[in-house]
Amino acid sequence: MKRLTAVISAIGFATYKEWAAFRSHMAASLLVGPVMFLVQVFIWKAVYQGHETLNGLTYQQMLTYYGVASLIHYISFDFADWNLQMLVRSGKFVTFALRPLPHWLFALAQKIGHRSLALWVEVLPVLLLFIFVFGVNLQPAAPGWAVLSITFSFLMNFMVNYCVGLTAFWLIRAEGIRRVFLLLKDICAGVFIPLSFFPDAMQKVLFFLPFQFITYLPTRVYGGEYELAGTHLSLGQAVGLQAVAVAVTALTMTVLYNAAMRRFTGVGV
Repeated sequence: MKRLTAVISAIGFATYKEWAAFRSHMAASLLVGPVMFLVQVFIWKAVYQGHETLNGLTYQQMLTYYGVASLIHYISFDFADWNLQMLVRSGKFVTFALRPLPHWLFALAQKIGHRSLALWVEVLPVLLLFIFVFGVNLQPAAPGWAVLSITFSFLMNFMVNYCVGLTAFWLIRAEGIRRVFLLLKDICAGVFIPLSFFPDAMQKVLFFLPFQFITYLPTRVYGGEYELAGTHLSLGQAVGLQAVAVAVTALTMTVLYNAAMRRFTGVGV
């Protein structure tokens, strides 16, 4: 276990140093979050005209929702799907297939290093901007549950994206599928609009999909309450449900990865 931890730490630190040399590229993304948030301010200010609450959320709670969702996006941002598909398509994945460390673990270690750098290059500046420029209340209702839920969000986003990347072992060109899936993932995760605004029938479907655990649930946990499809859960229950979803997704990813490796070695590599 110590050896595995040391390997993951080494990979993460190497990735951190590699991206630190190009941190200006990451800093460029600082413009995206605030601009998208400003658009949401204009939209919801107009929508809330004459309304105190909408679907149980006040205007300030709505701004907090999008502020927290933006921060979670920066923390859990992932491109494991694109990276894996490029490795498979270029043939470079063979170098990872020969290593004793499974590629998904290598990719996770890379993400940890990459997002560790993002904490002070992206997350901290945006956090201060939201608080002092936009006046958004970003004080978590229960810091412990919020941190745990965001950690699960980090893992869930990686595993879902990695599963998408694994389709490259069966499809010659998976780019189109990847883009469509990622768009649907963001919609079903509550990135564009809180899931509680969807029709009741759709909320019941979204409740059982893994995507809400990437954005919607951790955002609501951060705010101190969770509700979807008429189901109200305490923070502990919500994070517990998220933990179960992460475990199921991890099992699914492992099964798909093993199937992909059998297919990869089955064609003569």
